[in-house]
Amino acid sequence: MNLEISRRAFLSNGGFSLGAIAAKSILAQERPENSTEIGLSGLPHFAPKAKRVIFLTQSGGPSQLELFDHKPDLHKLAGTVLPDSIRQGQRLTGMTANQEQLILPPVAKFIRHGQSGAMIGEWMPHLGSVADDICLVKSMVTDQINHAPAMTKFLTGHHLPGRPSVGCWASYGLGSVNRDMPDYVVLISRMKRPSDQPLYDNYWGSGFLPSKHQGVTLRNTKDPVLYLNDPNGFPKTLRREMLDGMSALNRRHHERMLDPEIETRIRQYEMAFRMQASVPDLTDLRDEPESTFELYGPDSRRPGSYAANCILARRLAQRDVRFIQLFHPDWDHHSRLTSWCVSRCLDTDQASAALIQDLKRHGLLDDTLVIWGGEFGRGVAGQGKWDDPNAGRDHHPRCFSLWMAGAGIKPGFQYGQTDAFSYNVAENPVHVRDLHATVLHLLGLAHDRFTYRFQGLDFRLSGVEDASVVHDLIA
Repeated sequence: MNLEISRRAFLSNGGFSLGAIAAKSILAQERPENSTEIGLSGLPHFAPKAKRVIFLTQSGGPSQLELFDHKPDLHKLAGTVLPDSIRQGQRLTGMTANQEQLILPPVAKFIRHGQSGAMIGEWMPHLGSVADDICLVKSMVTDQINHAPAMTKFLTGHHLPGRPSVGCWASYGLGSVNRDMPDYVVLISRMKRPSDQPLYDNYWGSGFLPSKHQGVTLRNTKDPVLYLNDPNGFPKTLRREMLDGMSALNRRHHERMLDPEIETRIRQYEMAFRMQASVPDLTDLRDEPESTFELYGPDSRRPGSYAANCILARRLAQRDVRFIQLFHPDWDHHSRLTSWCVSRCLDTDQASAALIQDLKRHGLLDDTLVIWGGEFGRGVAGQGKWDDPNAGRDHHPRCFSLWMAGAGIKPGFQYGQTDAFSYNVAENPVHVRDLHATVLHLLGLAHDRFTYRFQGLDFRLSGVEDASVVHDLIA
């Protein structure tokens, strides 16, 4: 017997290699295929208030000054310079850093709604009809000023790509009771015009988690998932035999390599087989009554529209998909604020409010957490000439607004305050890390104990900096 073994062979071959040991450690964290457990053993940490999440992601930075943060006194300061005591030397983007910071007062009027008295901009009249169902958070904070790093941080907890998104964390920890659909489904709006706002795969990517936890995008075309359908004349029994054969080969390969991605491939083939029946049933809206389309608005009949995707989100919630994320781009109103922002409100306002009403009438709102928001807000200084009808607003990370509704969230509640210029948080700041901690808490997960070991470190969604569950938002 040859006892001499190379360093390369020791590290790469056999059951005693470091690679095999690492793979076994990773696999130990995953639920077995035949396990009766839905997610990881021992999770959730405590009884959850939310069974599922619908994240209505508005990409581009909606203006809190026109939509949610009522600042009527700014009209008295129109055209004046933003005081240094307010700006405090904060960073500006290259688009406005060299222009004088002249105050552009809110363009939209605000209207008081419901028993809660929530003040909401006139461009969102339908949201006002559910004001007593939503919780408005006016004191969100991030530390990224440009779109890609800000959205990456908003969704993954870190501004650099490579970390799992919040939906992937939910899939990893909790899984989904519906074995015929992915745990995490992504729907992207099909815009009426070409979008100026790129959406990157890392926004719903699994990062260092096994790739089976990444978001699965349903396309807004005839085939929602590419290559899901069998070729014409290809019998189902033959597909089943082919998958069984591939599974046997992959399992033999897995026994040798102990690579968790091989296990992922096996499961994804099986998922695709089951989705051949579940996806067409999901996306066929012909069984929806006329009242559904009336509720969501005329654009709901256009495949791929935000409104149509909101209907799909409710249908996915009915099928117990764990995490459902919609992306609607083009909220980036550097100019033409009165047309650009208004257009995005027309795209989303009625459908967002309808989703709350629809979930409620189907008995789903009590255990579905709905989140609406973007990666940052907009600045009080006008971009371009403040008094020009084509003026807009630049990015602003130091305060912005979002709303939440449903499982465990206080309805008709407003939280946090900004200063008189909607420039800094004056009361109850909620950092993106705190939002992540709160979402995990509502799912029954303790953010500081929910980790994944990668490259010798125990990573968590809420990061290593201070993060707190915002208990004041929870009913």
